[in-house]
Amino acid sequence: MTEDLREPDKAVDYIIANAGKFSAAKAQRVYLEEFRKSKKALLMAQSPAKSAVEREQYAYSHEDYLALLGGLKAAIEVEEKLRWDLIAAQARVEIWRTKSANNRAQDRATQ
Repeated sequence: MTEDLREPDKAVDYIIANAGKFSAAKAQRVYLEEFRKSKKALLMAQSPAKSAVEREQYAYSHEDYLALLGGLKAAIEVEEKLRWDLIAAQARVEIWRTKSANNRAQDRATQ
């Protein structure tokens, strides 16, 4: 029974320990999403092409832009992993809470 009592504490400790990591991961993802627009504009300005369509095509196919997309992909992966781990920890607390309530109800019913 004491093991069951420690599980919600572990889950809450995990949430506290990883909240900062999650916020940093989300900040990195949002930054990269916003920087992507700036990078596109910078690359379009570098393009020797005359038309906007050709400059945009140059920017989207540029290795720097593709590398930025790879970084964005990695940032999203880190953020989502942390987010789902935090959701799972919250679910553990809720499961413990439900089990505790059920146990109390059973104890009252048998008295």
